[in-house]
Amino acid sequence: MNSVRITVLKREFYPDLAEQYLSEGTSAGACPLQAVGDVFLYTGSAEKPDGLCPWAWIDLYASVASLYTGGDENTWYRDGGTRILCCTDGVRPVVYKLELIRS
Repeated sequence: MNSVRITVLKREFYPDLAEQYLSEGTSAGACPLQAVGDVFLYTGSAEKPDGLCPWAWIDLYASVASLYTGGDENTWYRDGGTRILCCTDGVRPVVYKLELIRS
């Protein structure tokens, strides 16, 4: 059965936005839940991989499910089985790479 590897590529932080909008200001820092290089494996059943941020999972799930079921046709990417997405935290977004792993 196929699987999808989810890798953390970047953790961004926008201190100007944090200072203006977050109650903790810049002390909030970048996302505390994910680190660059973290890898998660989705193997089906719509279950979030252990350790993956639950809010990021909500943002990523549609693309993960599409890749998992073979929806890898995409001319925007060099490799149709790859997607680059981020969570919707506008102050401290995390960028993820999704890769279809064919079995």
